[in-house]
Amino acid sequence: MGPRPVAGLLLDAMGTLIGLRQSVGSTYAALAERHGIQVDAAAIDRVFPQVYGAAPPLAFPGLGSEELAAAELAWWGDRIEEALGQPVSGELKRELFEHFGEPEQWRTYPEVASQLEKWKGRGLKLAVVSNFDQRLHRLLEGLGLSQWLDAVVISSAAGAAKPDPAPLQQALNLLELAADQVWHVGDSAADQAAAAAAGIRCVLVKRP
Repeated sequence: MGPRPVAGLLLDAMGTLIGLRQSVGSTYAALAERHGIQVDAAAIDRVFPQVYGAAPPLAFPGLGSEELAAAELAWWGDRIEEALGQPVSGELKRELFEHFGEPEQWRTYPEVASQLEKWKGRGLKLAVVSNFDQRLHRLLEGLGLSQWLDAVVISSAAGAAKPDPAPLQQALNLLELAADQVWHVGDSAADQAAAAAAGIRCVLVKRP
């Protein structure tokens, strides 16, 4: 017997459903300048993917909400210093952290809302599964996407990050679906590896 009919989709967020309106480097450079730090935006854009890729998982098992928020800020604070190549103040770290938690800094890709509505109309259960933190809930709400979603799993609270399959498995539990009833839609090798480890079919979106 083959897999059962598709009953749900597990969707990555950044690079799949939403993207930044301005590059990480341009934002880091602009806010750093307010604190007397001169950095090159293009250089940050070049180094940031390496910094992010080499970082430990954005995942903190067993923390309460306040502890989790502090751990998320500390994790991103380390990435900020690595990207800027120097120690920076806690004030700048928090400014940057809060900046990227504002929905207006992000955009939904053009086809996403209509596609989510179409999938929901067909009776599919939808969950976002993202290697991100608690800010994502506000982003999805502010961008008008929450209305289509049955669940949101973030790595920081799940205690594991893709390519670990645990966040996808948590989403399956929330949707009350089996691995052969869903597809995972993402944009990275981590999405593909996590899906393979969870026994879930995967399709990758390749955006410019």
